[in-house]
Amino acid sequence: MKMLLPLSLAQLGFWNIILILALIVALVLVIILANFLSIWIRAAFSGAYVGLIEMVAMRLRRVPVGLIVDNYINAKKAGLQVTVDQLNVHFLAGGDVSMVVRALIAAQKAAIHLDFDRACAIDLATKGTNKTVLDAVKTSVNPKVIDCPNPAVGKPTVDAVAKDGIQVRARARVTVRTNLDRFVGGATEETIIARVGEGIVSTIGSANSYKEVLENPDLISKTVLGKALDSNTAFEILSIDIADVDVGENVGAKLQAEQAEANKLIAQAQAEVRRAMAVAQEQEMHARTQEMRARVVEAEAQIPLAIADAFRKGNLGIMDYYRFRNIQADTQMRENIARGGEGSDKGNSQK
Repeated sequence: MKMLLPLSLAQLGFWNIILILALIVALVLVIILANFLSIWIRAAFSGAYVGLIEMVAMRLRRVPVGLIVDNYINAKKAGLQVTVDQLNVHFLAGGDVSMVVRALIAAQKAAIHLDFDRACAIDLATKGTNKTVLDAVKTSVNPKVIDCPNPAVGKPTVDAVAKDGIQVRARARVTVRTNLDRFVGGATEETIIARVGEGIVSTIGSANSYKEVLENPDLISKTVLGKALDSNTAFEILSIDIADVDVGENVGAKLQAEQAEANKLIAQAQAEVRRAMAVAQEQEMHARTQEMRARVVEAEAQIPLAIADAFRKGNLGIMDYYRFRNIQADTQMRENIARGGEGSDKGNSQK
C-alpha cells in the first residue's frame, strides 16, 4: 500500500497535464473556428478552398483574411489563374488587391491580354494618383477623348502663325486608348497634349497662307498623325480631330509696325547724338574764336612797345610818328563817318 500511493499520484499528474494540453488545443481550435469558420465554409463551397492553417498564417502576417479570400473567390469564379500567395504578396507590397482582381476580370471579359504581374505593376505605378488599374483597363476598352490644349490650363486654343503673318487659332480633340504594355514607365496625357500642340504649331507655321489651314483643317490631323506622337507613351492615338479653327490677329503687320517704331526710336537717338555733336562743335568754334581774338589783342598790345623800341634805336623819327598818328586819326575819322552813315541809313529805312 505504501508503494501504490506514489504511483497513483504520478499517474494522476500526468493525465492532468494531458487534460490541460487538450483543453488548450480545444480552446485554440474554438478560437480558430470562431474566426475563420464562416470564411472557410464560404471558400470551400465556392470552389476556392483555402486551408485554416493558411488563414491563421495570413492573420499572423496582419493580412485581412476576408479581403484576400473574397477576391480569391472572385478570381476563381472568373477563371483566373491566381493563387492566394500572389494576393498576399501584392497586399504586403502596398497594392490594392480588389482593384487588381476587378481589372483582371474586366480585361478577360474584353478579350484583352493582361497577366497578374503586369496588373500588379500598373496598380503600384498608379498608387497615389487619381487613376487606377481598372481605369487603365476601361480606357483600353473604351477610348478616351483628350482636349488639346487642356482647358484646365486656362488657354483655350493653340496659337500659331502662318508664313503670311496671320495668326491661326486651333483646338483639337485627341482620341486615345490605353496601351497596357507601355503603361508602366510610359509618358502620360500631358505628353500627348504637348506633342499634339507642337504638331499643330508646326503644321500651321509651314503653311504658306492661313487660307490653306482654313480650307483644309484635316491637313493638321494628317500631319500630326504621321509623326507617331504616341511613341514611348502609355496611350495609343486613334484619331486627331480639329474641333475649331479661327483666324487671329495679323501678327506680321504688328511685328512690322513694332519694328518701324523701333527704327524710328533708333533714328531719333542717332539724330540726337548728331545734334549734341554739332552743339559741342559749335561751342568749340566759339572757344577758338575767343582764343584768336585774344591773340589779336595780344599782338596789338605789342605795337606801342615796338614803336618805343624803334624810337630808342633811331629807326623812327618824330615826324614819322606824327605822320603815323595823323594817318591813324584820319582812318578813325573815316570809320566814324562810315558808321554814322550806316546809322543814318538804318534810321531812314526804319522811318
